[in-house]
Amino acid sequence: MTMASAPALLSRRPHAPPPALVLWRDLILPLCRVHELCGQARRTLALHVAAQAGGPVIWITRRHSPDQLNPCGMAGILPPGDVIFAATDRPDDSLWAMEEALRSGAAPVVVADLAEPPAMTPVRRLHLAAEAGAEVGLCRPLGLLLTPGAGGAPGIETRFRCDPAHAPGQTAWRVERLRARMLPPKVWRLTDNRLTHWSEPATG
Repeated sequence: MTMASAPALLSRRPHAPPPALVLWRDLILPLCRVHELCGQARRTLALHVAAQAGGPVIWITRRHSPDQLNPCGMAGILPPGDVIFAATDRPDDSLWAMEEALRSGAAPVVVADLAEPPAMTPVRRLHLAAEAGAEVGLCRPLGLLLTPGAGGAPGIETRFRCDPAHAPGQTAWRVERLRARMLPPKVWRLTDNRLTHWSEPATG
């Protein structure tokens, strides 16, 4: 490396932020990455993400799961006709199907509804598949892992928890950012598709 080229390498120009889906103001999901949604209302939050990204959406679920989506219930957020459902018998099959769907770049959002968080190696493979899908497909795909409780998948880009926070005469949800690579924990209240700050501090 010559001295003349050093200043160019040390440029102080800020790096452009990676392309991301802005769901509500500062609730941001970087594209070509895999994110984890947990909590009791994780499927509701996933539907909002899919609605913002646009169809088609590939939704992978466990064949005998009692928590299948109800088309009538989801219609107010996302048209059921925009969703391609796939059912698998084993967790490994769900992760394989998600990996292949992300790698194809055919759908802006790929969802895998899991019974428990996956390990680090499958998550890394999903990230690589999403990056590959952006190069060969029609979009920059976004992966959503739905896990129960507080989640806990290692290596994910972000982790959001969503739980009901309804009040008499009002439907609301508590949305909490538990983990993000570049942003601190934060809590919001979601009502009527509007996001406002929660009054209590976030828990990490």
